[in-house]
Amino acid sequence: MAQLAEYLKMALQNIRANKGRSLLTMLGIIIGISSVITIMSVGSGFQGEMNRQLNSIAGGQICIYSNEEGIKREEYMNAEDFAAIEQEIPGVTGTSPVFSDTGTTQSSKGQFDLSVTGGGTAQQEISKWKVLSGRYFNQSDIDTGNKVCVISKKDAISLFGTDDVLGMSLEFSLYQNTSDFTIIGIVEQENMGNMVSMDYGDVKRISADIPYTAMENFGYDTSETSYLYITTDGSADTGDVANKAIALLNQRHYSQGKTYFDMEDFNDQMQQINSMLNMITGFIALVAGISLLVGGIGVMNIMLVSVTERTREIGIRKSLGARTSSVMVQFLAESAIIACIGGVIGIIIGVLLAYAVCSIPTLGFAPGIKVSTILIATLFSSGIGILFGVYPARKAARLSPIEALRRN
Repeated sequence: MAQLAEYLKMALQNIRANKGRSLLTMLGIIIGISSVITIMSVGSGFQGEMNRQLNSIAGGQICIYSNEEGIKREEYMNAEDFAAIEQEIPGVTGTSPVFSDTGTTQSSKGQFDLSVTGGGTAQQEISKWKVLSGRYFNQSDIDTGNKVCVISKKDAISLFGTDDVLGMSLEFSLYQNTSDFTIIGIVEQENMGNMVSMDYGDVKRISADIPYTAMENFGYDTSETSYLYITTDGSADTGDVANKAIALLNQRHYSQGKTYFDMEDFNDQMQQINSMLNMITGFIALVAGISLLVGGIGVMNIMLVSVTERTREIGIRKSLGARTSSVMVQFLAESAIIACIGGVIGIIIGVLLAYAVCSIPTLGFAPGIKVSTILIATLFSSGIGILFGVYPARKAARLSPIEALRRN
């Protein structure tokens, strides 16, 4: 143990004697480690925040639709199917057919592009609307096809210059069909984060939600639909709910062994997004990791130069009885120390860079710094030092004392 401490002491003395060269050698390791730590931490943080925001939008939602066979047989879903799903399947909190289209609307401030969504009572949860004033449309509005609408606070101000617009009318024009709708609610989208947004930005477009039965004013047949959204509570397994809903619909539509309906589970889509993000992060980290190999080659080159410069020292030590293994351990210790110091500095810089990148206002999420990533980076940097230090160390250890003294 005392001998190892002596080797480390000698290695540190030689590193201090060549500070500039040692620092340049560490630079490749520092760049490589800091790049990997930054990329992995930012990537993990981005993925976590993306999952949180996607889950806040579509978590627990299922879309059931008539598949190719169902459309061929004209098997669509109706209000009785909606009620059966809500009543017979545990964990279902609501259903909503969705009829959407675009048109125009007019106010004292001019003409605006219009996006209309006709839905059921669960549409509020699907759209993540928070009612600020008034109310959202209810089952009574749906049953009577009441011509009422809900718009956002931002859109109300764009249309009228104020959000005090309850009871006012808006003229909707779709496909040359025009109808007046009364504003019954002002809503605001729940905070979902800055990565996933339903905001149209600077586009002069107004969004309005109306009872799906009111879409009949624009020529729609709302008695049947090929798309149905289902919302579930947190305790329900969406895949299980979707399978039960499909089985119930096939039973109600007398499918006789055929499947007329399929599903889109948003949790499955989130898993696909995660897989894609993992692949992208891994690829970028791999590219950054190549700089570690470059750093390792730098360590090897500097140690080879060091062996050449210290040939006489090696010769004297061996002539005084130093064993081959002792000389090899000393040079390995030097390369390992250089790599470890570079690794520690790289980790510190990588963590700081990750926090700096994630604190950019347009991102604004916490980096996903994992202990496992730091541990792997530390072990990898140490391994790089030892691996690329083996050849110079062996070269130094194999020098003949006579040959070494003769060169100088």
